[in-house]
Amino acid sequence: MRVMGVDPGLTRCGVGVVEGAPGRRLSLVHVSVVRTAPGDEVALRLLGIETGIEALVDELRPDAVAVERVFAQHNVRTVMGTAQAAGVAMLVAARRGLPVALHTPSEAKAAVTGNGRADKAQVTRMVTRLLALDAPPTPADAADALALAICHVWRGGARDRLARAQKTRIEQAAEAERARLAARSRGGTSE
Repeated sequence: MRVMGVDPGLTRCGVGVVEGAPGRRLSLVHVSVVRTAPGDEVALRLLGIETGIEALVDELRPDAVAVERVFAQHNVRTVMGTAQAAGVAMLVAARRGLPVALHTPSEAKAAVTGNGRADKAQVTRMVTRLLALDAPPTPADAADALALAICHVWRGGARDRLARAQKTRIEQAAEAERARLAARSRGGTSE
């Protein structure tokens, strides 16, 4: 499975792509940061983020996109920009029919370090180790994007299997109900 992780931000939007499967070795496909100028209007910055992510999705062809779930911060302006950038990433994925998952920072930290309260240095060290990189990815936004992608490979796969199993059970129950109603309408009872 190839997963693109996106650490949203208006100035620096981290993008990391990893390939792997639960219980298997992970490999780095790509890591970068889409940057926009703080002095530009928000609409132009969002357009820049969209253009950058679109180009990477089209080039790297991920199977899924994992975006950091925006959480409440004290600075409303910062959280708004982060949420807008997250929305752009989700929109780019949705346009291409790619599944989108949202993971909290704590989920990503726990997935790569075992501790949902790990600091950025710990996350970067573990991402570097897990992907067998020669040097840590920089800036922190890039490492965070890779942590999101790793989190989705390891946790999202299980979540997807559970969702498919649940869907199968729902489909089976619906089929049984249709059969029961069909038998009932034919005059027989199946109750």
